[in-house]
Amino acid sequence: MSRSPSVTCRSALTLLVAAAIVLALPAIASAESYVLTAGKWGQNQNDAVSAAGGTVVWSHGKTGIAVVTSDDPGFAAAAQASGAFQTATQDFQVQWQPDITPQAITPGDEARYPLQWSLPAISADDAWAAGCTGDGARVAILDGGIYNIHPDIAPNLDAACSVSFVPGQPYNNDVGTFWHGTHVAGIVAAADNGFGTLGVAPEATLVGVKVLHNGSGSFGAVIGGILYASDPAAFGAASCARADIINMSLGAVFPKSASGAGPLVGALNQAVNFAASQGVLVISAAGNNGVDIRDFPSFTFVPADSGSGLAVSATGPVGFALGATNFRRPASYSNFGSGFVQVAGPGGDFVLPGDDICAVPTNGGPPVVNFCWVFDLVISTCRGPAAPTTSYCFAAGTSMATPAVAGVAALIKAANPGISLGALKTKLFQSADDEGALGNDAFYGHGFANAFRACTE
Repeated sequence: MSRSPSVTCRSALTLLVAAAIVLALPAIASAESYVLTAGKWGQNQNDAVSAAGGTVVWSHGKTGIAVVTSDDPGFAAAAQASGAFQTATQDFQVQWQPDITPQAITPGDEARYPLQWSLPAISADDAWAAGCTGDGARVAILDGGIYNIHPDIAPNLDAACSVSFVPGQPYNNDVGTFWHGTHVAGIVAAADNGFGTLGVAPEATLVGVKVLHNGSGSFGAVIGGILYASDPAAFGAASCARADIINMSLGAVFPKSASGAGPLVGALNQAVNFAASQGVLVISAAGNNGVDIRDFPSFTFVPADSGSGLAVSATGPVGFALGATNFRRPASYSNFGSGFVQVAGPGGDFVLPGDDICAVPTNGGPPVVNFCWVFDLVISTCRGPAAPTTSYCFAAGTSMATPAVAGVAALIKAANPGISLGALKTKLFQSADDEGALGNDAFYGHGFANAFRACTE
């Protein structure tokens, strides 16, 4: 029985919320890929890898983390026995993102700002009026790939410094017509060009770092992406400036007791903390399981709970196309947890009952007609099927809330170029609007992000 794309999208999202908490340990990516850690990485480690029958794919001297390949099934044991490494662990291939078919709209020349309820929800329009645009801030998008020729993305993308940690895949490639990374990038910094959508920080610089393909990827790729974004010179990109903010709209959950998980999670924590030591703010999605993660102490939620980074929960309206303005309502699917979530942002929702049709006006073009519940999702750039370079899609998730908060952080950084990481976090938290229980609470953390207050106070 066939279904329309809209129904498929809502069904997939509902299934995700219902089933995600029982995820099993992800399959091992390859018997040939390993994550190695040492106190530091130098010639001694290179020699030990070679002696054990391995080849270094990349290494980071300051953290002592490397990804190595080997055809020898005894490589890990031999490497560990050398005494040159703290850990030598076979890598995991993880499904970091849900496989969701978004609801696409017909591309055209009309501006879609009226569909972007998420921007006034965080007072982005007031921030722009105050002169805050994100100009000078760099945001690395660690994801599945950015469609670099989209007209809302291209003006702000640093293509020369964009890279891929997925073997055989360039940074500007993914599968299908949605392209999760492109949607995320547009939420952060879709350009102010009189066309399509706007990003929270429409003059910030985007750096694409491909660490996933079709939603899955290895721990080693994600770790490498974090280290590259915070220290590009260590990967031979001395002409590339480090990112100010790393956005990871990705996440995985599995038992802490899973064999081999500990060293990989530890290396991920180390990478996030290294980024912080370089002054880089790491922002991750809290996840779409719809649970208080503190109720599941035997499970690992990464990278949301990794190192010194911060996790973002999601809110969304019910009935925006019908006049609803409850933009700060907790989204039905969003994870939460005391001390886990640090701030909330607009991620959309899909729980409006029924499949009634609504028409929402646009700027200078015909109204967009779709199911009313679709307009409660977040619209952003994508690589659509009919006109790939001018397509926009609706999607919902903490994946969408996270780049909204990253965009607010970019506004702060641009308005305060010399700000320290600690001061940036403090300003982001103190400028957030207190929602939910008074003070810091399990769902909103420090509050709901406010772009205007963040860049002007």
